[in-house]
Amino acid sequence: MTPLDKSPPALRGLDGAGSVQVHQDPQDQIVGTKVFSVYGKGGIGKSTTSSNLSAAFSKLGKRVLQIGCDPKHDSTFTLTGSLVPTVIDILKQVDFHPEELRPEDFVFEGYNGVKCVEAGGPPAGTGCGGYVVGQTVKLLKQHHLLDDTDVVIFDVLGDVVCGGFAAPLQHADRALIVTANDFDSIYAMNRIIAAVQAKSNNYKVRLAGCVANRSRETDEVDRYCATVGFNRLAHLPDLDAIRRSRLKKRTLFEMDPDDDIVAVQAEYIRLAQHLWDGTEPMAPAPLEDRDIFELLGFD
Repeated sequence: MTPLDKSPPALRGLDGAGSVQVHQDPQDQIVGTKVFSVYGKGGIGKSTTSSNLSAAFSKLGKRVLQIGCDPKHDSTFTLTGSLVPTVIDILKQVDFHPEELRPEDFVFEGYNGVKCVEAGGPPAGTGCGGYVVGQTVKLLKQHHLLDDTDVVIFDVLGDVVCGGFAAPLQHADRALIVTANDFDSIYAMNRIIAAVQAKSNNYKVRLAGCVANRSRETDEVDRYCATVGFNRLAHLPDLDAIRRSRLKKRTLFEMDPDDDIVAVQAEYIRLAQHLWDGTEPMAPAPLEDRDIFELLGFD
């Protein structure tokens, strides 16, 4: 008997070519809510994008829940104004007896009523992020916290495409990729597209498109999208006001309005409305490494 044969059923099924992934119990799937997973290269601004998108959805009158899926647990920092405790830390305090937890132990209210949860992660080099995501969703369902939620946003660690941090894709309707107008960001986006395509073989998740962030121009992003059959959904320029909003622990909707801030707020509202109205499922054809270097790279 191979080690795979000895694995618990939740770990055994193939999910994508040659991969073994952490599978969620079908009873723990999120239903009746629009679910988005936000991915992108590490440091590209996923948490800033996710939090302002959550705020924009709330401005549209939607009931929003944001789930941070990074051990750094700063996804909801600008929504709550603080680093809130993680689900994994709270579970440790009760010796992993989830029945002892109350919603207020791990769900915190942020700007304009956005509910905020930080899943956290296992200690470095141990465990699997997929387990943490699964336990977080299970707790939310057990306490019926998804019953009065219109939108769930998963903000996912870096450009990791392993089974653990691909776990939010098992719940998501659409995956959104944050990128910038440079080679490294677009290369990471290309890999994430391949990971989502693999997940879409067995789950409902489909790609929605990408958001160009921290970029004055979008020519390289647009050239890549035209080549592989992908869509740029929004453009968020490289503004110092966005950096300052994070330093002030605020969303952009709480900053003193000037022309730049008002324009970016409008772009987030437009993006939220577009996602709420529904996007066509994208099925881009990711490039091989050599091809993406030849498209974007080095003469």
